[in-house]
Amino acid sequence: MTDLRIAAAQYPIERLPSYGAWEAKLSRWVFEAAEQGAQLLVFPEYAAMELAGCEPEVASDLQASLDHVMALGEKIDELHRQLAMHHDVTILGGSRPCRNGRGAIVNRARLFRPDGTSGYQDKIVMTRFEREIWGISGGDAIHVMETSFGRVGISICYDAEFPLIARAQAEAGANIILAPSATDSMQGYWRVRIGAQARALENQCYVVQAPTVGAPPWLPSLDENHGAAGVYGPPDGITPDNGVFAIGQANQAQWLVQHVDLRLVNIWRQAGTVLPFRDWPEQDVPLRVAVASDYAEPVLDRIFE
Repeated sequence: MTDLRIAAAQYPIERLPSYGAWEAKLSRWVFEAAEQGAQLLVFPEYAAMELAGCEPEVASDLQASLDHVMALGEKIDELHRQLAMHHDVTILGGSRPCRNGRGAIVNRARLFRPDGTSGYQDKIVMTRFEREIWGISGGDAIHVMETSFGRVGISICYDAEFPLIARAQAEAGANIILAPSATDSMQGYWRVRIGAQARALENQCYVVQAPTVGAPPWLPSLDENHGAAGVYGPPDGITPDNGVFAIGQANQAQWLVQHVDLRLVNIWRQAGTVLPFRDWPEQDVPLRVAVASDYAEPVLDRIFE
């Protein structure tokens, strides 16, 4: 498959009365994207935490909210699996807390395929909130997932700000990198967006960002959500000048649907105006810091052998 229609969710965090209401909401969102012809649906980071808001006594307690959503993990995964099969689509579910094989709580995003199989990526680098307040641990492996439209990598929110994660996925064959996000300010959104666009430039591939939106004061874990969905590529002669294939209306609930031609990835990487994917190893040269005097600024002096 070379032509792909992607739907990136600007997913609103809302007060829902029950798990059943959440299930109905998610089913409606998937139906609406599938009706628009989307084949790959991308939900945001921590979208599953919306379920904690169904229980007021749970929602206000950060640790209790984690435990509540983790307890629903199998039901959450099964719903996504059934929706992917029913609509014949691939779905990146909203990431959720999960215990890994070592018993640590991680932030896991799972990709569900139309044939009922799935793969996952744990967030690698934790934000200060996750690390210092929530007690979430980083994952210990970087994956790529096989799909009917090629290999896909996932760089969850803050991970998109670290080049080597996406680079490993691109080197393993990923043509698309998904960047689900949840940011509590527009500055946070822009940090992830700038990172996502830089990853598209460096790796000459598509990067898709999908954020949470809304301001639910009853849910401390997601009480502020800002951003816009986007589909990005490397700025090149055969792409938009700024590399932005599509961008949503900031902070509004919506699906952003965009067609992409996956054949462009090979064109970018083989015949682009510049070839950063190919030329990446050339930056790996020794560096020496040379100080002219105690009062001079340090100077980086490249050593070429």
